[in-house]
Amino acid sequence: MSTASPRPWTLLVHGGAGILTRDTVSAETDAAARAGLDAALSAGGAVLSGGGSALDAVEAAVRVLEDDPTFNSGRGAVLTFDGAIELDAAIMDGRDRNAGAVAGVTRSRHPVTLARAVMEHSPHVLLAGTGADTFATEQGVEQVDPDWFMTPERRAQLDAMKADPDNWFDVDMKYGTVGAVAVDGGGHVAAATSTGGVTAKRWGRVGDSPLIGAGTYADDRACAMSATGSGEFFIRVGVGHEIAARIRFTGETLQEAADTVLTETKALGGTGGVIVVGPHGDAAWSLTTPGMYRGRVSQDGERRVAIYGEEG
Repeated sequence: MSTASPRPWTLLVHGGAGILTRDTVSAETDAAARAGLDAALSAGGAVLSGGGSALDAVEAAVRVLEDDPTFNSGRGAVLTFDGAIELDAAIMDGRDRNAGAVAGVTRSRHPVTLARAVMEHSPHVLLAGTGADTFATEQGVEQVDPDWFMTPERRAQLDAMKADPDNWFDVDMKYGTVGAVAVDGGGHVAAATSTGGVTAKRWGRVGDSPLIGAGTYADDRACAMSATGSGEFFIRVGVGHEIAARIRFTGETLQEAADTVLTETKALGGTGGVIVVGPHGDAAWSLTTPGMYRGRVSQDGERRVAIYGEEG
């Protein structure tokens, strides 16, 4: 009896989109971001090259980014208006569209791992606030003091924003969510996204990252997608599900679907970017901002990290 040959695996990661140009990103930040993205590609790529699942790969990649203070997720997350940390994350398995998500958690070192625990060990999809923190403790997810997440740079960003009463909300989303999408040798896709939200957010604000179908989505029939950008607009469009639906029902390529949906989102007033991968190893990224921290590695040996729009 013959068996099907493994399909080519592919992994994409992102570390946020926004006003990222060679004039606005320092040489130090440029180097740190590229190193962080490369480390995430190595972590997730090692899972896939060893025959592991797309789900394990995206979790591994995002955990690396959550520990890197260069990005707005986990350690290095932006601060709320009151100077606190509130973390959101989601993970989704394209095989059966199972998903887990958390919003407003305060002590889990790796919110993406907590989101996976929600998916695998609870009857729910999304847990929030104190209940999610309690669940994390019950599940043995690693907990840290909230001060561990905070960095002087994020404190300075909050102080500068609050000093300008006309600019108290980070509408440009300059500091970026993180995410990963992958397809494994079995042709299964998965997605994961993690974020600290936006600087100076108030009243328990939650963006698109932990909302299945908006900032995170995976379906073996179409694609896996992780988004970063103006969350309120990505929610209104349902960016993740919209991209997958266009691929399924119109026959558009990943690139065509992503570009079309981001153009629609921009027309409403929201900018950002997405990474997308399909069950046959095809992949794309699309952005409507000057730059997006992003990277790609695949079984054919391709390995690439980019920041600025002109990098393609």
